[in-house]
Amino acid sequence: MALAEQTFGFFTPTVALMGVGCANEIGQQAKSLGARHALLCTDVGMVRLGLAAKVKGLLETAGVNVTVFDGSEPNPTDRNVHDGVTTYLAQGCDAIVTLGGGSSHDCGKGIGMVIGNGGHIRDYEGLNKTTKPMPPFLAVNTTAGTAAEMTRFCIITNTDTHVKMALVDWRCTPNIAINDPLLMVDMPPNLTAATGMDALTHAVEAYVSTIATPITDACALKAITLIAEWLRPAVACGTNIEARDKMAYAEYLAGMAFNNASLGYVHAMAHQLGGFYNLPHGVCNAVLLPEVCAFNLIACPQRFGDIALALGENITGLSPVAAAEKAISAIRRLASDVGIPKNLTALGVLEKDLETMATNAKKDACQLTNPRTATLEQVINIFKVALVA
Repeated sequence: MALAEQTFGFFTPTVALMGVGCANEIGQQAKSLGARHALLCTDVGMVRLGLAAKVKGLLETAGVNVTVFDGSEPNPTDRNVHDGVTTYLAQGCDAIVTLGGGSSHDCGKGIGMVIGNGGHIRDYEGLNKTTKPMPPFLAVNTTAGTAAEMTRFCIITNTDTHVKMALVDWRCTPNIAINDPLLMVDMPPNLTAATGMDALTHAVEAYVSTIATPITDACALKAITLIAEWLRPAVACGTNIEARDKMAYAEYLAGMAFNNASLGYVHAMAHQLGGFYNLPHGVCNAVLLPEVCAFNLIACPQRFGDIALALGENITGLSPVAAAEKAISAIRRLASDVGIPKNLTALGVLEKDLETMATNAKKDACQLTNPRTATLEQVINIFKVALVA
């Protein structure tokens, strides 16, 4: 049978450095981008831990001046972005270095888009809305989950509507991504768990996406296998460098998968929880993931069977549906083992807000590649199930 004409892209940073000690190259890598005065976009946590000072020192040793902007908040807002733009311009910066997890990277991307294109960050919600490049951009990652250090996705909260805007633009992909597991050992167990489940969600949603390709499939399945083996040890002992290293590879592979195959209703719905309640993104994903998988199961049971196998489940002799159900039970077990809250009620989510959030989820770009089309009522019902799961 002839395939319908369709083109698939593949987006990734120009350079990605992985492995123990690779952060020592931050200064030289920034210098290679032509940076003379970098805005170091980070958060107050990175400052308190001393990591911001360490990265600042590495940059300055290489001859790059640094202005630290620590105004990135969890679930970064349009105000954070424009505060960063003001600092960038006032200090005469010519490059951006981000340090932290998804929030710092997304805030930095937002700053870069506005610096390169002008206007307001809200102007760039949607797909490929910029027309000019960002300044040189180096992303230094300290968590193993969001993959924001290497994706073309930027999630910014609109402070007027409290809705997370999805800005998906190939021009906001960082030039250089650095994943050094030594920078991840300070992550507490709860953050390790949440970011790890975020990475798992990326891999699962990418694997069942309607625009998955053999390349994204390979990345997603390997990420799932690594997470199944190494997330529990990473949560149990944060100084386990092998576990940290393997989780860094897992989150990067999952990022490669969803950066090109996109996501689904887990993220479309989690974005609303983050915008509405300012809840941790990874925790929201972890609670919603098994419920959305259960809804999606009939669309592609064979794919969920593959996921079960990657999670270490024995599916020999099982029907496609039975094998798919093993994937969902394995996800629930992993979430429980690493201490993810059981349901949305435990996170303070109220039933009265579900219809509004479901309506907004139906507008989220991530839902476009979900393998099963959902009505508004079905999205509300998934939220309801997750309230008491």
